[in-house]
Amino acid sequence: MAYWLLKTEPSAYSWDQLVKDKRTNWSGVRNFQAAANLKAMKKGDRAFFYHSGEGKEIVGVAEIVKEAYPDTTDKSGRFVMVDVVPVEPVKTPVNLATIKATPALKNMPLVKLSRLSVSPVSADEWRTIAKMAGSRA
Repeated sequence: MAYWLLKTEPSAYSWDQLVKDKRTNWSGVRNFQAAANLKAMKKGDRAFFYHSGEGKEIVGVAEIVKEAYPDTTDKSGRFVMVDVVPVEPVKTPVNLATIKATPALKNMPLVKLSRLSVSPVSADEWRTIAKMAGSRA
């Protein structure tokens, strides 16, 4: 299993909306590095759901349930999307300031490549954040 971080503005698509929808496609990614990360995702992988802009915090855990397929919002046909479902909200949201202040997380793409909307999370980073968040996932 691989781990990821999915960033979204809560005003565009929030954790609460994902919970309500029960499943969504993660579409609209137009950065080539982020798109390559979508292509690398496998069914069963887990992702932290991160509210960017407002909040700047990890608020939930999602699971990839459908691997990369053509993004229907992309007229060029070059980009892909994946389907995700909610697994659980985190007990304690983990904000960006806390992530930056944690030495074990200093090399996360979230810290180093802050504009990247889809990024990998190492297994050690996942365990560190899950513990901070009170997550079992």
